[in-house]
Amino acid sequence: MKNIQLAQLDKYGGNPNYEHIEGNIYKDLEENHYVFALSYELEDEEDSQYPLEDILDEFYLHVSDFIDEDSYYESRNVTLELGGKLDNVRQAISAIIGKRVYNQEFDDEEGVTRVRLVIE
Repeated sequence: MKNIQLAQLDKYGGNPNYEHIEGNIYKDLEENHYVFALSYELEDEEDSQYPLEDILDEFYLHVSDFIDEDSYYESRNVTLELGGKLDNVRQAISAIIGKRVYNQEFDDEEGVTRVRLVIE
């Protein structure tokens, strides 16, 4: 995934269920977790699941809302909302915004092919 940017969602503005914390981070008062929206472009060899799934695992986040869910599986441009604990949200934003994120295969010391998340 590339061109990873923060996104501002209309649902945050004036909604009593969201408390603005800082920057693009909001607290979802109904679900009692922190959220932020991001948009990104899938690269040719990527699908909608990876490397997103590895980002979620790396930063202990979850997808809290699919924005324009109808086009999620058809479009190369994705916007979604991620949620989790405040520290994890801050770490993810710091680590991935403006970066390229992808999965890379490698052989471990036993010759087993594995996949790692690369953020550059």
